[in-house]
Amino acid sequence: MELIFYGFVFWLGGTLYQTLELFWRKRTHVSMFLAGGTAAVLLEFLCNGVFFALPLFFKCLLGAVVITLIEFSFGCVVNLGMGLKVWDYSAYPCHVMGQVCLFYSLLWGVVSLPALLLLDFLHRLVV
Repeated sequence: MELIFYGFVFWLGGTLYQTLELFWRKRTHVSMFLAGGTAAVLLEFLCNGVFFALPLFFKCLLGAVVITLIEFSFGCVVNLGMGLKVWDYSAYPCHVMGQVCLFYSLLWGVVSLPALLLLDFLHRLVV
């Protein structure tokens, strides 16, 4: 049952991540489905498991860090390694190799709030 739940969380995270990108940037890439699914599973595991007792604010900070690290990892593979140029934050201040930047890291913290609330709801529904 747990594997099915995490599979659903992965699918939902990937789908919502791509949908968010379509609204924000008017385009997306299959790698964003994988990144979103990975982020959702990690957030579920960390925020409803390991760090369950943390206040919501700190879970949002953790969400910003987790999503930024995933975005950086995927960016290094997809953009730099494979040369696909799915995104480039080089024009933004405080960027790291054009793959992540402070603005989007902070935005991920904000986006983490509804994501964490949804994950909490699903977790309580299933577990």
